[in-house]
Amino acid sequence: MRVPSTFGQYVPVDSPVHTLDARAKMGVIAAFTLGLFLADGFLGLAVFAAAVAVVVRVSRVPARIAFRGVRALGLILVFTLLAHALRWEPATVMLVRLGPIGIDAEGLRTGIFFAVRIVLLMAGTSLLTLTTTPVQLTDGLESVMRPGAALGLPTGEIAMMLTIALRFIPTTAQEAERLIIAQSARGARFDEGSLVARVRAYVPVLVPLFVNLFRRAEDLATAMDARCYRGGEGRTRLHAAVMTVRDWLVLLLCGIGLVVTGIVL
Repeated sequence: MRVPSTFGQYVPVDSPVHTLDARAKMGVIAAFTLGLFLADGFLGLAVFAAAVAVVVRVSRVPARIAFRGVRALGLILVFTLLAHALRWEPATVMLVRLGPIGIDAEGLRTGIFFAVRIVLLMAGTSLLTLTTTPVQLTDGLESVMRPGAALGLPTGEIAMMLTIALRFIPTTAQEAERLIIAQSARGARFDEGSLVARVRAYVPVLVPLFVNLFRRAEDLATAMDARCYRGGEGRTRLHAAVMTVRDWLVLLLCGIGLVVTGIVL
């Protein structure tokens, strides 16, 4: 079976992770994020990397899809490394020096630590959308935010908007890729010339991209209106999600384990 290759898009395979309740997966992701930011050493990052590798393996999501977003974060990762590693003279002993600028060993270590943390955060959180359908994600978000309804928050509308935004990420990426290929076939060069020239080269891509986004949003609004969508109030579901014993066990054990790992390591 062919699976989608776009970052963030649901991968329809049969696995134990896919069958978990969306709320349990959200809780585990929240604990993973908290534990990852609590960890202050490479040993802790190694444990979280092993956890991500195990989940990717169990979920049967191809690793190239789970880590596809790393390429999009390339500029952020490079900036993180340089911001911590580069030092201006006078400073401590440098690993490499080029005139007054050098690379500090401790700064390089710190930059690598934060870069690895960003990669793990991206890979871990993307597993939520890769293993959860948009409908399940919407229902889970609405259920999690249900206490806010007592304060007058439109939880159904908020959950729907968040889900649509997540769904549009892979669609927008595919559309941008098609436009870049089309412009390249017409002679456009995105990797040549000065920075200003490269930015100008993307104008023929950005204009039709935004036009298509607004057109797609209008079509979606028309389709929802034609299907009598009136928000979350009074909305029923074909399949009501129920947290099973397995879901609660995974949520509690994995959640506590990830947070404790972050605190200890």
